[in-house]
Amino acid sequence: MKNVYFDHDGNVDDLVSLLLLLQMSEVNLIGVGVIDADGYIEGSVPASRKIITRFGKGAQVSVAASNSRPVHQFPKEWRLSSFSFDAFPLLNEHGEPTTPLAEKPAHLDMIDKLKQADGKTDLVMTGPLTDLARALEVDPTIVNHIERLYWMGGTMRTEGNVLEPKHDGTAEWNAYWDPKAVKTVFDADIDIQMVGLESTNQVPLNADVQQYWASLRRYPMMDLIGQGYALVSSYEANSTYYLWDVLTAVASQYPELIESKDIRGDVLTTGADAGRTFETNQGRPINLVTEVHGKAFFDKIDELLTQSE
Repeated sequence: MKNVYFDHDGNVDDLVSLLLLLQMSEVNLIGVGVIDADGYIEGSVPASRKIITRFGKGAQVSVAASNSRPVHQFPKEWRLSSFSFDAFPLLNEHGEPTTPLAEKPAHLDMIDKLKQADGKTDLVMTGPLTDLARALEVDPTIVNHIERLYWMGGTMRTEGNVLEPKHDGTAEWNAYWDPKAVKTVFDADIDIQMVGLESTNQVPLNADVQQYWASLRRYPMMDLIGQGYALVSSYEANSTYYLWDVLTAVASQYPELIESKDIRGDVLTTGADAGRTFETNQGRPINLVTEVHGKAFFDKIDELLTQSE
């Protein structure tokens, strides 16, 4: 089994990623951290605890709440779904969760869990890199305990998904939330696989996918994700929701489902293009996911979430 520490930022895709990781027989989930970014931590922390309690197969893992703060915060309208997800009857019918809240904030919990684990650990991060950056500043030796970082963030394209005043639109949101944290992590001696917009945009949440999942709602976990994604089908007119974080979580354990290439990259930390990640011969090595085997990817989700409880 592979040790995994999962750090996420609390929107529907993050919570579904947690659900999926819990179903992977290859994964020994040693810790979960939640940062106050794409979801409100007040909703996403209890939702995470409830998912582990209900669908964690007895996993002995705690959930750590981050006290990291943004440089640029996600739009409020995007973040509200964390409260709705936490309120789903499917997660609340049995009362309060038994999964404990970690005693320390997420970046310190990450340090403890990495150093206490038997062997090295994969970091799967589907939000900003701030907790890891802060952990590195407190204890740089944790790099010796990290097998690989799988990060949903950034893009090596010229167009990102940040549409904010005085920004040029070249950054991806998880990088834009705290660009200096990305730089801190990029400067560390950590093997990185980056799942950016070039690959996540290949797995949109469309009506056909939602209808298919609706047909499988007799399975509780499929019912949960169907309800969850109904919250975010369209944040605004003509927008598309992609399975950003789910792709990252699944690809971290099933590399046969994706194609990737080795590049060198860096990040800009200030200015109108703050958070822009880009290729450069002077940059750090990054394994960039470029393609997704779509049918196999969705088949793997089916396989994991139609298991009996």
